[in-house]
Amino acid sequence: MVCLYTMKRKIYSELLDWKNNRSTTEALMIEGARRIGKSYIVEQFGKNEYKSYMLIDFSKISAEVRDIFAHYLTDQDTLFRLLSLQTGVKLYPRESLIIFDEVQQYPRAREAVKELVAKHTYDYIETGSLVSIKKNTKNILIPSEEHRLEMYPMDFEEFLWALGENEIMDYVRECFAKQTPLVDALHRKMMDYLRLYMVVGGMPQAVQMYLDTQDFDQVDKVKRRTLDLYRQDIYHYADSQAEKVVRIWDTIPGELQRKEKRFRIGSIQKGARTRDYENALFWLKEASVVNPCILSTEPNIGLKMNADYSRFKLYVNDTGLLLSHGFDEDKRNMNDLYRKIILGKLELNKGMLVENLVAQMLRSTGKKLYYYAHSDVSNERERMEIDFLVRKPDLTNRHNICPIEVKSTQRYTLKSITKFIQKFKEYVATPYVIHSGTLKIENGIVYIPLYMTELL
Repeated sequence: MVCLYTMKRKIYSELLDWKNNRSTTEALMIEGARRIGKSYIVEQFGKNEYKSYMLIDFSKISAEVRDIFAHYLTDQDTLFRLLSLQTGVKLYPRESLIIFDEVQQYPRAREAVKELVAKHTYDYIETGSLVSIKKNTKNILIPSEEHRLEMYPMDFEEFLWALGENEIMDYVRECFAKQTPLVDALHRKMMDYLRLYMVVGGMPQAVQMYLDTQDFDQVDKVKRRTLDLYRQDIYHYADSQAEKVVRIWDTIPGELQRKEKRFRIGSIQKGARTRDYENALFWLKEASVVNPCILSTEPNIGLKMNADYSRFKLYVNDTGLLLSHGFDEDKRNMNDLYRKIILGKLELNKGMLVENLVAQMLRSTGKKLYYYAHSDVSNERERMEIDFLVRKPDLTNRHNICPIEVKSTQRYTLKSITKFIQKFKEYVATPYVIHSGTLKIENGIVYIPLYMTELL
């Protein structure tokens, strides 16, 4: 059995960088969806890197601790002396870490970070979700002394680490850099792992359950508990927007089933417009439970500058959660369903899962998601849709945009990407097709296997 607390997460190196370079002048704020492992990683960090640490979980604090904060938040010496007595944790100046977990549930503690950092008796890490919605920022001054990091579900490489595969992605990375394919046996192994990651997902508790049991029914139950928690959060935090948020959330799987995956507000309510649901969409984005992909009308270096926010696609933050969210009619036989998906023996729209997986993998590297589409019924040459656009990391000339097409089947055409390359050749760097086959290069297009997506 692998202990959840020993799972390697890449964000750990960013925590070390903060401790070594910025902890004297700012607190660290780690944001992200519920159940992605924020609390686990900061507690592990506190254990490993400090003489002592104190974790205050504002979602569970006792009346006594809450009373201490209410009366002594502006008196740091008394505050931490009383907290030390209450928690039994001895604190050491310059050698202890204070963790404000789920800080959005006590906004005044977040506001106090400015004064806490200024005195710098200890280091401070905050964790939270929905930290920017009005309900959690009302009547407080957001401190500028925060270094904010966004955390995501476990990415594919972290998933492999959890399975005990600690070096395989280093070899894959080397092959990607040299643009050479993996040998067939290793390619098949990586695709098996990739399909497993697609159905288990990257939520740490689901991964832990798989490691403990290899029972997909049990894994599915863990994921459904997370989905239930998301729904509870909607009704608790979204206030008057709750019903609209739920409608959007429940519509996402059906919208991703469509060939044209652009999210249609009209599918929720006849005659509805995007502006009618702006606040609900903002809530879902702030909760980090969706990965929005925005239309860019001109695929040049400034994708954001040419963004049309009224046209977008919505992907679920974790593909494992999407599978449980989309197949909720019969919750009894998920073990059989998952195995058939992994073995490729089930007829379903795999495109929904594969494209969501690519969105998740791109987002896990910190990339904002954009796509390009142009529908011109009168001119077939102008009609095209490109699944994703990413900017290459090194800006050397005007050829900076990499168009990405995602192909979930063995048979496919390249009409859209071919037309895109021709139309925007002055902007295009390297065009990619992400597919289930091995790496190859044909006619200037680089075909990469799905498991190399995070290397883009």
